[in-house]
Amino acid sequence: MLAGLAGLAAFANLYPLPDRDEETTGWRRIAWPFPRDAFPAGRAWKRGDTEVFVRPKLGFCGNCDTGVVEDSEVDRVTDIDLLDERFSPLGEGKRIRITDLTGRARLYRVHKGGRERIAEGIAVAYNCDLVVAVVVSPSADDANFRNAHRFLETNTAQVWINALLERR
Repeated sequence: MLAGLAGLAAFANLYPLPDRDEETTGWRRIAWPFPRDAFPAGRAWKRGDTEVFVRPKLGFCGNCDTGVVEDSEVDRVTDIDLLDERFSPLGEGKRIRITDLTGRARLYRVHKGGRERIAEGIAVAYNCDLVVAVVVSPSADDANFRNAHRFLETNTAQVWINALLERR
């Protein structure tokens, strides 16, 4: 009986059940595609042709009092350059709020997988820590980005983000 339970536990680790939010929203977790750098690897999800990459950058906020308030900060701190070193902004950014975190978001033109895509860089602050996200979509369809924002507010993303920020 003990061997059977051990086998079942091993199977569950190899084939975890999807999170309830993933089942209801359609977002599924994918492998973190970027190389290691000074920050820990993040998490990535995909829904259709839209991908979301999220990771905390602990102790990296330039101004702990104001958070991220300028587009140049979004350009610098988000992981847009990991997608395409020659990214180009599509205009000015805007203020954004993901749950109780505030910051800025900005759209970019990038090349990923040999195709031109639209990416949104998001940088929100919590005390002196940042949470950065990149949403990659085949087009500038605002619905894709709104869906990604809603996903970032689900338990799937928030439980993980909050656990990392609380360990600080």
